[in-house]
Amino acid sequence: MVRSIISVLLLCLLVQIVHAAQNSIDGVRISPSPDNTRVVFDMKSNPDFTYFTLKNPLRLVVDLQNTNKAFKLSSVENSGDLIKKLRYSTPKNKQAARIVVELNRKATPNLFAMAPAKSYGHRLVIDLTDSEPKRTNTSLASTRNSVVLDDKSSPRDSDIIVAVDAGHGGRDPGSIGPAGTFEKHITLSVAKKLQAMINAEPGMRAIMTRSEDYYISPNRRPEIAREKKADLLISIHADAFSQPQPRGGSVWVLSMRRADTELGRWLEKSERHAELLGGAAEVINDKSSERYLTETILGLSMDHSMATSHDLGNKVVEELKKVTSLHKRKPQAASLAVLTAPDIPSILVEVGFISNPQEEKNLNWSTHRERLASAVFTATKRYFKQMPPDGTLWAAEKANNRTHKVRSGESLSLLAQRYNVKVSSIKAANDLNSDVVRIGQVLTIPRT
Repeated sequence: MVRSIISVLLLCLLVQIVHAAQNSIDGVRISPSPDNTRVVFDMKSNPDFTYFTLKNPLRLVVDLQNTNKAFKLSSVENSGDLIKKLRYSTPKNKQAARIVVELNRKATPNLFAMAPAKSYGHRLVIDLTDSEPKRTNTSLASTRNSVVLDDKSSPRDSDIIVAVDAGHGGRDPGSIGPAGTFEKHITLSVAKKLQAMINAEPGMRAIMTRSEDYYISPNRRPEIAREKKADLLISIHADAFSQPQPRGGSVWVLSMRRADTELGRWLEKSERHAELLGGAAEVINDKSSERYLTETILGLSMDHSMATSHDLGNKVVEELKKVTSLHKRKPQAASLAVLTAPDIPSILVEVGFISNPQEEKNLNWSTHRERLASAVFTATKRYFKQMPPDGTLWAAEKANNRTHKVRSGESLSLLAQRYNVKVSSIKAANDLNSDVVRIGQVLTIPRT
């Protein structure tokens, strides 16, 4: 009798253990991007899964062992068009859950489990590579405002092209503020405001590395800038720290250590030499000397890009301090993947610490984001007015400008009257912040 009771108790205990060990789906997120859609299942414990695909109609079927079906799949938000719907189907057994991902077109699946990290627990990740990737909306813009030049000239767009990069996105929220603000939303908002300001300025045009909430790898972002023939890349981020006290904006440029490494990588990829050499690559026939010539050209290009980045970075710092506190008063160097284009000047702007409660509130204020974008735009405009890229409208305008060496007794107002231009025009052309000029100073005198 006692043995029977013990057996029953052990059986009940075993049932409870099995029931307690059953896995569950705690949440589902769908993150679309132009060429890939990621589905993340937040799981109670490590998922045990298998999967297969079906045609007519196109489906991906995932079997989760020892998992219940309590989560409501119909409640999952889906802003993309690759996935038609998520639903349950009849599982292999009563303890399993079968999930069907209905697709609108072919996609290559890649499934893997992820261990807990930071604020996330166990996850099952489904990456679907789209068979019909979308082109970003900047491809159309890149064909506008172009000029037809003489055959003897090097063709390029007449506008100065600025690639604006909104940090993070999609499945990567970036840092999260104390009140739950996602960095990816702040960066996209500031980036769009900056884009609008640049596009409103004659002679400038902005392209976005991402214009919506989707993920792009850090290494892919400078590639997009190069594909769009950008003269500059500006990456927008919001800083964070483990403590709430740090605050203020900062500007980052590429460190020499990462620059040297990236230069070496480019030199190893001989098939990409032509991207930087342009027409020169076609006339280099001496293969034994090509590497040395390429190394010299790339080295000069890298030096120019880094010098430009530091110069522009200083101007951004000057403008940022007018609208927010500064965490660093000079551009800082770091090994950041988004800054590694050797032929494109690149800066990363941290608009504030999202981990600081007050700055999180400021960043959620549209007017403050507008001011931050305006500071970056003003600095960018100041730099390119001084150093416009060859072949642009601004370069042509600067070539038509006159110069004047300031003599004793001369002032900006006197020079403005003499040349029949506005004082503000002279100040803008020379990046002057005051009306003070010094004897011997050479000023650019605009035509209008």
